[in-house]
Amino acid sequence: MNGYRHYGITSFLICILLPASLFLFIQCQSNSNGQKINNRSKDTIPKIKADLSVPGNFSSQTQIRFDSAEIHKFLYDHPLFTAYSNDLFQFYRSRNFTYAWFDFKGLIEPAENLYNKLESIHETGLPVKIPYETELRRIMENDSNRSFKKSANPFLELLLTAEYFFYARVIWSGLGSSGMKAVEWDLPRKKIAYDQLLDSLLKTRSENFLQSEPVYPQYALLKTQLRYYRNIQQQGGWSELIPDKRAYRKSDSSGFLVLIRQRLFQIGDLKENNQSPVLDATLEEAIKRFQLRHGLNDDGVAGKSFFEALNVPVDARIEQLIVNMERCRWMPVSMNKDYFLINIPEFRFYAFENNKPVWNMKVVVGKSIHETAVFSGTLRYVVFAPYWNVPPGILKDEVLPAISRSKNYLAKNHMEWYGGTVRQLPGPWNALGKVKFLFPNSHNIYLHDTPAKELFKRDQRSFSHGCIRVEEPKRLAEYVLRDQQEWTSERIDSAMNGAKEIQITLKKTFPVLIAYFTAWVDEGGQLNFRKDIYNKDHRLAELIYEQ
Repeated sequence: MNGYRHYGITSFLICILLPASLFLFIQCQSNSNGQKINNRSKDTIPKIKADLSVPGNFSSQTQIRFDSAEIHKFLYDHPLFTAYSNDLFQFYRSRNFTYAWFDFKGLIEPAENLYNKLESIHETGLPVKIPYETELRRIMENDSNRSFKKSANPFLELLLTAEYFFYARVIWSGLGSSGMKAVEWDLPRKKIAYDQLLDSLLKTRSENFLQSEPVYPQYALLKTQLRYYRNIQQQGGWSELIPDKRAYRKSDSSGFLVLIRQRLFQIGDLKENNQSPVLDATLEEAIKRFQLRHGLNDDGVAGKSFFEALNVPVDARIEQLIVNMERCRWMPVSMNKDYFLINIPEFRFYAFENNKPVWNMKVVVGKSIHETAVFSGTLRYVVFAPYWNVPPGILKDEVLPAISRSKNYLAKNHMEWYGGTVRQLPGPWNALGKVKFLFPNSHNIYLHDTPAKELFKRDQRSFSHGCIRVEEPKRLAEYVLRDQQEWTSERIDSAMNGAKEIQITLKKTFPVLIAYFTAWVDEGGQLNFRKDIYNKDHRLAELIYEQ
């Protein structure tokens, strides 16, 4: 198997949980998006780059102040900033009402950087309008307003700070908790002390100011890709490609392959377009690259699933990028513990140590009618040779009707009545397999083994009733019990294959994050898309555009 497949969302997850000290220096690298699509080069692929510049100290002057009454006056004249009044007073009170955007030479460079951010706010994917944009532009583009005088009107100073708080709230935080609830996102939300962040940013070297925003770096990578896809959109996008046969394989020849080649060249999977009508080795590799980026079987065959992904309209891809940028705004910047993460649309589990991925495996998640919830928990228990206590819904809808049709149903399926309900006995037939991993939660979701191993061969793995089936259950058991030396590999194997249920309390617990991302950029700089299996993207897009 191509090693690239194992990366999946790994780069994305690294970005979620980078240590804060490193996070402030992360930048993304891209080429100019002004170039024509047919001249796209590999340099367009964004890279993660560390800038190890030593922080400087801007806005260090402490002598020139303004009266606090100026803030009241400013807010009275600019009521759109009323929501940020507490932020303004808290920030300037901590500075003893000294100027933040000026030193003795005039307007400092971070002010220009903030203005540039505001001017390019459309690149964030949010349909927002800058408060008092015309007024800000008029003042910032007037050189006479850039010099500093003791008697200077603090209007520009306060306008810049208020615009900063607007940008920080809208762009870095995104939808509020009500929006997250509407799309059933129950992961911990990041918290930002905006006034403290502004104060620290203003004391950073000007060339770094606002280059790395308090949204983990995946956001910046997606923003670069959004810019590129909008460039494609502005040039007319692409039309649906309708094949003249069911599938194209290596050495096939067809005029239609010229169109496939052009599309793959346009989106960057094919580096050079020789316009050949033959599916040669170069085109086959491009097809495989596209398949990997979309979570498909990388067999190099242009078939049904390939064309379904290839024909997704550019407008839909743009929406997909925008909604995943929004999800990036919600995530905590870092975690300080080893943890597990499951990305539902990717059908993949990741184990992290010290914020770095150490291994991953395939998972099976809930069907669309039995969605796996987006939430977090703490893994505390391992249960070997588990009973399967049939959930009430399955008991009512499936098991009881089956019992009424066949008196031998329970015995045939190794089940028994237990306390007014039905449970399945431990063994290779058990629906939970040989082990389950519990992180108590209100959703009644957990990780477990499964006897249906063939499902892990599928590209799309949404088959469960909501719980998450893992591809390598013994490996996970050994991993979470590695600090409990009495649980050797041999003992774990014996317990998994035993006939008696055994529950182990972990000495070391593990946070578990179950997330939902349908677009991200991996370590190789490749943009990945996945199907929106629970139809969450469009609802989130509606909320974004309702703002």
